[in-house]
Amino acid sequence: MPFPQQFRPALLALLMSTAAVLAPDSGQAQNAAGAFLAAREAGVLNDFAGSLPYLERLHADDPQNVNTLEGLVVSALSVGEREIAIRNAQALNVLDPTSRSAAIVLLTKAFDEQDYAAALDIISGDTVRVHPLIDGLARAWAHLGAGRMSEALDTLDQVGGMDGMQDFSLYCRALALALAGDVEGAVEIIEDPDAGVAAALNRRGYIAYAQLLGLTERFDDAIALIDSVFPGASDPALVHMRESYAAGQALPFNVISSPAQGMAEVYGVMASAMQSSDNALEALLYAQAAVWVNPALSDAQLMIGQVFEFLDQPQAAAAAYDAIPDGDVFGTAARMGRAQVLETLDRRDEAIADLTAMAQENPQSFAAQSVLGDFLRRNDQFAESAQAYTRAIDLLTAAGGRPDWQLLFARAVAYSRADDWPAAEADFRAALALQPDQPTVLNYLGYSLIERGENYDEALDMIERAVAGDPTSGYVLDSLAWALFKLGRYDEALPHMERSVEMEPTDAILNDHLGDVYWAVGRQREARFQWRRAISFLPAENLDEEQLRRKLEVGLDVVRAEAGEPPLHPAN
Repeated sequence: MPFPQQFRPALLALLMSTAAVLAPDSGQAQNAAGAFLAAREAGVLNDFAGSLPYLERLHADDPQNVNTLEGLVVSALSVGEREIAIRNAQALNVLDPTSRSAAIVLLTKAFDEQDYAAALDIISGDTVRVHPLIDGLARAWAHLGAGRMSEALDTLDQVGGMDGMQDFSLYCRALALALAGDVEGAVEIIEDPDAGVAAALNRRGYIAYAQLLGLTERFDDAIALIDSVFPGASDPALVHMRESYAAGQALPFNVISSPAQGMAEVYGVMASAMQSSDNALEALLYAQAAVWVNPALSDAQLMIGQVFEFLDQPQAAAAAYDAIPDGDVFGTAARMGRAQVLETLDRRDEAIADLTAMAQENPQSFAAQSVLGDFLRRNDQFAESAQAYTRAIDLLTAAGGRPDWQLLFARAVAYSRADDWPAAEADFRAALALQPDQPTVLNYLGYSLIERGENYDEALDMIERAVAGDPTSGYVLDSLAWALFKLGRYDEALPHMERSVEMEPTDAILNDHLGDVYWAVGRQREARFQWRRAISFLPAENLDEEQLRRKLEVGLDVVRAEAGEPPLHPAN
């Protein structure tokens, strides 16, 4: 089971320690073997919920097996089964007091119950229980919860001495001061030009900063901060903040309301750091810990859904997204994530229906229109997709922004597939005006021009630039080879086409193209072999199966003549 590296790879260790359980000639051994194999299979698939009943059966057969307990603890925490996690973490902590898996569960339980003495007891001593940063910040917030402000601040100073941790430890110090009522001290920390805390704030950090500015009656500064960081924000909480400050009314500080919630912020930031560094499973554990202590941390809840998507667990991802209410600031993102899950489950029509409703409910959201456009395009509803992209671009422009090359490119593809070439070409060229050397745009536009028989020299130049920008793409190399083929430069096309198929060996279109090039250079037997390979990889979008089979029957020259295309080798 691919558990986080920082925690014990429990199921892999379990593989090495089941000899006693799986004693031969034993009915119990057969039961245990079945449970073991089922747990192993679920673990390989990252199906943590599915592994739980089998791990519990193994634990019942061998209550002293530390590895089984670790598997139970990590799997249960991963899917938010807190009671299972707690029960087994308590047993594991007795058998192995150094277990990090047990420590994170018991530490989170203590903060959730605001039992700060218990939290301090778990992370007492010199041994790292969870992570040096987690342990240090947990001590600070637990000291604060126990009413020992000086010890809390001293501990934060110690954490700030760790490499790269000064900004976040100072931010935690500002939160602690704000919680204790020292608003001016908190603002001073955030605005210290030598510390750089303000530049390192996340979304919640900026909201905290704005609230603190309001409490010091710096209303204009608070409004300027909101407008700068959240331009055109439609989040009701931010709108209310701005309106209150415009009216000269301060709002209470509510980013955190207890030291326990301060620790939840730590878990959330740690989860984000793990996700950014591709440690998905560690990100999942910390995000689950964050929402355990503070269920209002919807950004962490959103992350749980994203990690489950990454781990190919769409049902768990959908459940995580569903836990975020529509009115939440991350409600729209959650619905988009759920739509992605539905598409993964081959329920694209349902996803499009929900995204359409979401766009109607949020008529000022350009993101809602853009995502709807993506889904419609993937569903071959190209005209409708282009309309959605246009609405997104209009909303973005009205808000003072401008579309990026990706949005223009997406609409260009939709226009192209909807047979509106003038509109498509205009968007392709607008995208290139923003990113002149973007390989994807250069390749698509260049290939399209080749297929249309237009501007061969310009198209070839575009494709050559695309190859220079992305030399490892088989599809870009195919475009170059096909452009050379269309220009009658068959010998030059051949090595590029062969390399393209080497890189994408199961693509029907590329194999078909290679067959055409082989035919053009007189290697007819190899051409027919490639066409047969292309047929074996059907169906393929934009590939005429009837014409492909006709080439096998009569050859490329006849097919071209039947289609009214010029011969490959015109007579002199």
